[in-house]
Amino acid sequence: MDGTDMINGTERQERGRETLVDIRDLWVEYRIDGGVVHAVNGVDLTIHKGETLGLVGETGAGKTSIAKSILRVLPDPPSKITAGQIFMDGEDLLQLPEHKMRRIRGKKISMIFQDPMTALNPTVKVGAQIAEAIRLHEKMNKSEAAVRAVEMLEMVGITKERYTDYPHQFSGGMKQRVVIAMAMACHPELLLADEPTTALDVTVQAQILDMMTNLKKELQTSVLMITHDLGIVAETCDTVAVVYAGEIVEYGTMMEIFDEPSHPYTIGLFGSLPSIDRKDKRLKPIHGLMPDPMNLPSGCKFHPRCPYATEECRNTVPRMEQMGGSHIVKCLKAREKK
Repeated sequence: MDGTDMINGTERQERGRETLVDIRDLWVEYRIDGGVVHAVNGVDLTIHKGETLGLVGETGAGKTSIAKSILRVLPDPPSKITAGQIFMDGEDLLQLPEHKMRRIRGKKISMIFQDPMTALNPTVKVGAQIAEAIRLHEKMNKSEAAVRAVEMLEMVGITKERYTDYPHQFSGGMKQRVVIAMAMACHPELLLADEPTTALDVTVQAQILDMMTNLKKELQTSVLMITHDLGIVAETCDTVAVVYAGEIVEYGTMMEIFDEPSHPYTIGLFGSLPSIDRKDKRLKPIHGLMPDPMNLPSGCKFHPRCPYATEECRNTVPRMEQMGGSHIVKCLKAREKK
């Protein structure tokens, strides 16, 4: 079994988890005047029904590009999906005509975008924006859609009296609740949550995460949680995929990743977090910067920043190594650890 089979869930499905979305060998580029940005480089990933999968990594790692590829909302130009397949219900989403994708967006797959300020139309009342999505996908008239929209607002903690308010009348946290209500209005099978709490203070962040968890349980929705916050991962995710330079470098259950991080990048992410248990006077940051996606390093993409890098790391592209259970790591050093 090679790394692709591992991460596409061959072993995990034997344990009874049903696949919802299967991403195979996904490559995404952004073609700009200065050259080609290699945003996603051969990603293989499986999202199972009922699970929350966390995509973790620094800004610019390619997390949002992966999510937008699933929904096929990447800006074109300059982006282009150059290779890969994304299967859902036996169909390759990348091959569907646009009119069929419009039926899937908002119905089967919804997305919470990172900035609620730009996700809402400032000239349309929030209730009407939610009702529009419902009428588009459900066989409801205007009044029936309005009733469902009110129910969704109340489900996220917004009173029905605010149905006729405009986005500028809401705080940042309340706007995010409206966006979540809109995303969940048609009871999607998959929710793509792109840094849904980044712009919020910690109190509102906790409320939003609790609400998303409750909605997931109530509506039986799978979630792809995009974040750089390992605290959010620990609180909400069942499985974790660590992304670096457009590649999945480590994958496993939340407990496998947190109990035994094996890729030097993952170890570095944990080392840069403050802890009340350690007596370190200073945090241990990952030295250096993310590589230029227009000029990626040879061999292992992390080797310029890796404290354990060898000549082999500079010249050899690592393959996924099975560490036990569903835990896999894309690192030459992992072979020694195993």
